[in-house]
Amino acid sequence: MKQTRYHLPAVAILLLFVWSSCVKDQCVRTFTFYQPVYKTTEEVRSNIKSNPARAVEHPGKIYLYGPYIFLNELDRGIHVIDNTNPSSPQRIAFIDIPGCMDMAVKGNILYADAYTDLVVLDISNPRATVLKKVVEGVFPHRSYGMGFAPNTSQVITDWIVKDTTMEVACGSGGFFGMTMRKDVVMFNSPGCTSCAQSNSSSSGGQSPFGMGGSMARFAIMNNHLYTVGTSQLQVFGISQPESPVTGKEIQLSWVIETIYPFRDRLFIGSNAGMYLFSVADPNNPMQIGSFAHARACDPVVGDDKFAYVTLRSGTECEGFSNQLDIVDVANPAQASLLKTYPMKNPHGLSKDGKLLFICDGAAGLKVYDASDVNNLVLLSTVEGIETYDVIAWKGIALVTAKGGLYQYEYSNPTQLRLLSRMEVDF
Repeated sequence: MKQTRYHLPAVAILLLFVWSSCVKDQCVRTFTFYQPVYKTTEEVRSNIKSNPARAVEHPGKIYLYGPYIFLNELDRGIHVIDNTNPSSPQRIAFIDIPGCMDMAVKGNILYADAYTDLVVLDISNPRATVLKKVVEGVFPHRSYGMGFAPNTSQVITDWIVKDTTMEVACGSGGFFGMTMRKDVVMFNSPGCTSCAQSNSSSSGGQSPFGMGGSMARFAIMNNHLYTVGTSQLQVFGISQPESPVTGKEIQLSWVIETIYPFRDRLFIGSNAGMYLFSVADPNNPMQIGSFAHARACDPVVGDDKFAYVTLRSGTECEGFSNQLDIVDVANPAQASLLKTYPMKNPHGLSKDGKLLFICDGAAGLKVYDASDVNNLVLLSTVEGIETYDVIAWKGIALVTAKGGLYQYEYSNPTQLRLLSRMEVDF
């Protein structure tokens, strides 16, 4: 008999037994399924603090603040990395936050999601962070799936992996052809999963806001935190940083993926288009423009005149486009496509002056001279790494990629120099 392997949540196993008993032709198949590990809410919250540093296993988004890098461990928490010497970054602590995928910083306060909650931490001393507040239930789109319901008294903190072999109907393709990854198996947070780059860096001094990559779902502008969910734009007042005030929620009619702030604008990416909101009234964002595109994942960064949008194909993106679109947004109400450049499988991007950095998936990190948006000039390509997101800041490109966290010096953009690589311990 033919033997194959499938990945299933535990609740699917019972259905498989019932189904297989109704057919005659059987095949032996091995399934890997995941059993959730729970802790009480009190246990989880008491441990949201700086704990001993640990290996990076499933890196998510990156956030740069002063000499520190905050690196998300998908659904587990945040690595705190001392980057005083970019040639030798040091992991100094790990903040345990089950259900964490996003973060943003203002001053000495770090905001992060913990499944459906917003947690507020004092990072004055990143080696000894302190939980200041939990705002409950503000991210209702962050929910368990596949039979596991949110619980106010318990939180999923881990998964026990088990294999089981059984007879099922030959040629059935398993349980609806479903394959799961351990790090995201039961969590339905949509989008192409860092926190958006702050425009406050133009002052030349130390910004009170951190800087993140283009995959953000959190963005801070002055005294407000803006977050995006499945189809919501949520406003939080943070004039008193330790005590966020839940403000207006704007219902949107598209699958939202990313948010990027620039001056008084929010660039919001969805799998069907890019949208511009004005935050001239920061408590009441208003849509002022949009640009539709073919269905695809689309991180976006922007400025006064242009939006730079990468479109990529893939299972979660439901599209077939792989390109960079440059959109004229000088007049947001009449946003229009200016030029399209073909790419292999572009993900995150960042812009520093005239330089445009694009993570082109397995095709590596690409650096362009974007002085003339109608004629981008490829200056260099870092090959041999499968890139995800990038922050270009003060001559150093911080890149998350399959296999590690890389830092490149780009004083000569035609030949980037590798400063360090922090390996991922899968």
